[in-house]
Formats: sequence, structure tokens, C-alpha cells
Amino acid sequence: MTRDEAKLKLVAGGHILAAEGQGDLTRGHISVRLPDDASRFYMKPHSFGFDEMTVDNLVTCDLEGEKVEGWAPRHSEVYIHSEIYKRRPEITSIIHTHPTYSVAFSATGRPMLALSQPSALFVNNYGVYTGSIDLIRSQDMGRGVAEALESFPVVFLKNHGVVVCGTSIEESVIIALMLENACQIHMIAEAAGETASEFPSQDVMALRKKLLSPEQQTVNFNYLSRKLDRRR
Repeated sequence: MTRDEAKLKLVAGGHILAAEGQGDLTRGHISVRLPDDASRFYMKPHSFGFDEMTVDNLVTCDLEGEKVEGWAPRHSEVYIHSEIYKRRPEITSIIHTHPTYSVAFSATGRPMLALSQPSALFVNNYGVYTGSIDLIRSQDMGRGVAEALESFPVVFLKNHGVVVCGTSIEESVIIALMLENACQIHMIAEAAGETASEFPSQDVMALRKKLLSPEQQTVNFNYLSRKLDRRR
């Protein structure tokens, strides 16, 4: 993938997040490492919504969280991205959003149960950051989020939002959408009363492997991109 292709795909990812209800005014952000320089990443700019992302207004940052290119302002929570990229070299794309059901789930302190197909991705497979409800505006706080993430794909920022990581933009976007769906179903099911027994763990793990197929992530991402094009 070239730099131009990475920028275009990052913009598409932001537009998909907005269209699927992950936007929160101008808050939230998505990033991707430069294809030929793992020490820098493209990122959604501050003061713009996900749906307003363009190739022109992306900013480029380094692993210290400093903006090194771009005319638009940089998000103050850049340290979520820079500190995770430092700690997790296999990660190439990071998303931070404030989805309603995911925030509500984080506030309960209860574990994710295998109550839906999407939840198979997250049972015993996420971290929780409890250091602050405030914005992650320092390297120390960003490091705390990265440490809470551990080796998982997702970390809940308690009462605040989520951070989702992937080895591609397609993966991070689709996992972010599946996480919110899993939290929504979980909250509805528990609100209805005691839930029935879960499927055996080996069945859940087998499903997780299928859901993490890179080919399937790409198929779903491309579908959502076409869906956006039809709306325009």
C-alpha cells in the first residue's frame, strides 16, 4: 500500500465510523501508520468530525505525539495512538470513539459474556483503563492506556469510550463496529433479566477465529464503503 492509498483508506474508515453512529461531534479519532515508516502515523485532525475527514486535512505525527506535517490542528489525545504504536509494533491502525453502549458497558464493571456472535471476539479479550474519566492528554496517560490494552485488540476507557486496534484499517474499523454491537446486545440481554447459559468456550473460540479472517474484514469494509457511496 502506498502513502496515498493509506490516506484514502483512512478517510474511508473515518466516513464509515461516522455513518455507523460512532461519531461524537468532533471528538474521536482514527489513525494508521505510514506504510513505509513505522515511526509516523496519519491521523484524523482536531476540530473536524469523522465525516469531514479528507486527504488534505489529515495530520502526520511521530511516536512522541508531535505533529510533523499537516495544516490542521492535532488531537490532544494523540498519546493514545503514539504510546500504543510504541508498545505494539504489529498494530497499524488505532481508533478511539465514544459509542453509547460501549461506554455504558464499561460503566457496569461486569465481564463480557458470549451472548452474541460479535461478543465471541471480546470474551476474556479486552483491557480496562481506570486511570481517569478525563481526556488522555499526556504521554503518561497514553502509556497507561497502552499498558491496560496489554496484548488485546480492545481497551475500554471506563466511563469514557473505547480504543480499538488492528493490523489494518479494515480490521480496526470492523472490530470497532462489532464491539458496539456486542455491547448493545449484552446490555439489552442483561436488562431483560438473567441470561441463559453460554455456548462452550471451544465453540466461542472457533467462531472468533472465523470472525478475525482478514478476507472477511476487507469484504465488510468494502461493503460499508459502497453503502456510503450509494448515499452520496
